[in-house]
Amino acid sequence: MRKYILAIVAAVVVLTGCGERKKALLPNVSGKAGEVLVVMEKADWEGAPGNAVRDTLASDCPFLPQREPLYTLVPVTPANFTNIFQVHRNILVLTVNPKTTQEGVRFFNDVWARPQIVIKVEAADAVRLTEVFQENKVRIATAIEQAERDRVIANSILYEEKSIQPVLAERFGGIIHFPNGYSVRKVTDDFVWVACETQYTNQGVFIYKSPVGEDPFTLENLVARRNEYLQKYVPGMFDGTYMITSPLADPEVKYMKYKGRDFAQMRGYWEVYGDYMGGPFVSHSFYSRDGKSIITLDCFVYAPKYDKRHYLRQVEALLYSFEWVKDSNE
Repeated sequence: MRKYILAIVAAVVVLTGCGERKKALLPNVSGKAGEVLVVMEKADWEGAPGNAVRDTLASDCPFLPQREPLYTLVPVTPANFTNIFQVHRNILVLTVNPKTTQEGVRFFNDVWARPQIVIKVEAADAVRLTEVFQENKVRIATAIEQAERDRVIANSILYEEKSIQPVLAERFGGIIHFPNGYSVRKVTDDFVWVACETQYTNQGVFIYKSPVGEDPFTLENLVARRNEYLQKYVPGMFDGTYMITSPLADPEVKYMKYKGRDFAQMRGYWEVYGDYMGGPFVSHSFYSRDGKSIITLDCFVYAPKYDKRHYLRQVEALLYSFEWVKDSNE
């Protein structure tokens, strides 16, 4: 009996090892960040199923100064879905199969390349295909967004600027995994400004800690707290100018949970009081580990010469890399 059990364990280990080696041999994904390859028949792409896909994945990105789609969709017919396309980073396959016994949506990782997500939607006819997609559109969009985010985080960890970690850990009890190119711009006891600046772009993150007040996660209080810290610590180019939350459009607040951490996400526009600079921002606010403070991770983009979807998605993903520093008792 003991030999039989050991044989089973050995077989599982071998199979698991083979699976890992197979994945390790997969090529890196192709395609640009923010692209989704959509595999479906031309008639379906031009009909109701294609309209449903476009309405979900190519709708306008919220809170960007110019109209930009959530994703750039690249349609390909099944007949043309060859090796060159199979290594794409995000693949959505919609199939009409009258004989199907697996109607619904299935999610796969690293099928032809890595790190890859493949989503297959199958139904008996075009009407049902549209319905199945509509019923699962939130799951599909969320899975693609998470895959894009995970790639940014993995790259940030691989090429991390580790000198930033102790600065954050000492003040907030947690860290963000910033990649090379980011550096600390300003440090106080309760505020840290980290940025990646080039000639024409600026991707920045503010991390600040404030006392817990009444209803700390309402829109009004989130905006007031943000404006207080920005006016104090983020000056503009000229005397008397400073960053604020734009009053021209109310930000949007959503209450979210990610990897066991509850937070209030605020998304809106920033501008410089007394100047003409501006752009999009996203913030995450949550209780400190001891519950005595509110910690806010606040990212923004300034890229007047370029579309901003890609730059914002990059820096926003860094907020999701936040993790508490383990203490000596853990």
